[in-house]
Amino acid sequence: MAYVTISIGGRAYRMACDDGQEDHLSGLGEEVDARIDQLRVAFGEIGDQRLSIMAAITIADELSEARRRLKAVEQEAATERVARSAATQRLGETEARLARSVASAAERLERLTRELGTSPSGGVGMG
Repeated sequence: MAYVTISIGGRAYRMACDDGQEDHLSGLGEEVDARIDQLRVAFGEIGDQRLSIMAAITIADELSEARRRLKAVEQEAATERVARSAATQRLGETEARLARSVASAAERLERLTRELGTSPSGGVGMG
């Protein structure tokens, strides 16, 4: 377990985190501190607790919007997967029909070749 001291609103807070997460936690603390500073500039000195709550609500709102966008992207991706799957199935069906048509045409050509008495290589048969 690691410990990091972060400064928010001019106050130091010692916080525990998993080993290797120290820089991440410090960065998050800096983001919160910057958000509180922005709100302090916008609203003045309205109290640390109120500024902290406003910062938390603002960050929660951004998180909510990010989640909404992520859900929309996930739904769009799911729709695209379904469409791709349907297109792949249609392609397979088209390839199968084409293969049957080519096989049928080859059979007709072979039959015509036999009926005309020529060999498939172009020579004339003797029979």
